Amino acid sequence: MNTTLRELGSALQSLASDGVGVVRVLERHGFGTVESGQMLAGTASGAVAGVLYRGALDEAAIPLAATASGSPTTTQAHVSEPAALAAGLACAGGATLLAHPLPAPEAAALGAALEGGVPAALVSTGDGTAALVLAGPDLESVTGGLGSPALDETATATARQLLRRGATTTERVDDLLLDLWVPVPSVLIAGAGAIGEALAAQAGLLGWSVRHESEPEATAQAVAAFSDADVLVVLDHAPSFDAAFIEGLRRGRGFIGALGSRRTQAARRERLLAAGLDETELGRLRGPVGLDLGARTPAETAVSIVAQVIAARAGRAAVPLADTKGQIGT
Repeated sequence: MNTTLRELGSALQSLASDGVGVVRVLERHGFGTVESGQMLAGTASGAVAGVLYRGALDEAAIPLAATASGSPTTTQAHVSEPAALAAGLACAGGATLLAHPLPAPEAAALGAALEGGVPAALVSTGDGTAALVLAGPDLESVTGGLGSPALDETATATARQLLRRGATTTERVDDLLLDLWVPVPSVLIAGAGAIGEALAAQAGLLGWSVRHESEPEATAQAVAAFSDADVLVVLDHAPSFDAAFIEGLRRGRGFIGALGSRRTQAARRERLLAAGLDETELGRLRGPVGLDLGARTPAETAVSIVAQVIAARAGRAAVPLADTKGQIGT
């Protein structure tokens, strides 16, 4: 997941008890193409986390963040062409900023989801007087409310429908402002070779970030910081990479996969059991990694691996669509 969002999530959790306010973009014109789901959080003491439009709106947004925990408000912000270009935006623009309190339970729930790399949504009324946080792979965890069961139901259904697109978005739904954050997988490939190159290319095609690592110790350190959106695929069969498996499987975060024959997998399993992992933890290891697609080439193997990642993130069994029931794409 985007590092900035993970940092924002951590900040929301640490600041929740102090009274958090958030600043979000209610309406905008200009600026060119900008990323969705941008938000600034702050407290009355002056602590600030997050970013809006690459900092171009800081002059208006940062003072709002300091007062947002007290009561909701809106303000108009305008950015000149030189200031917008200096911030890396395409052109000048204007925005209506909504600043509103985010109660401690909602702030903590949203922060945990953003830091943990799981889908999350923040829905508020257009005037900022009420807020609802949804979190989890299917946005099944609900914290807060919008003032009426009907509004809560509308917001929840809309957010879950948007989640099926698989992309972060900011939407206006009647008089509601909805920010949905969908984490993008970050793939760590441990080991080298043609399959690693093909996997990096396939992940890049999907817009996933990719890192390569050849050192077991560095791999284990990277896995220790995993979120649920992160992916480890170990191509190297060396026992020295066991530490990375132990780190990832014990933490229970991310997708942990390993290439190798049945014999290689059995030998690794015995080593990990001897190292103290239990059956539940070992059950999280995808090995041999990939779906049974009949892959014969590195490129086909890469497709089978990313297909398994997609299925795991969606909680699906990866069976033919013809063998399923219900609406296609849900």
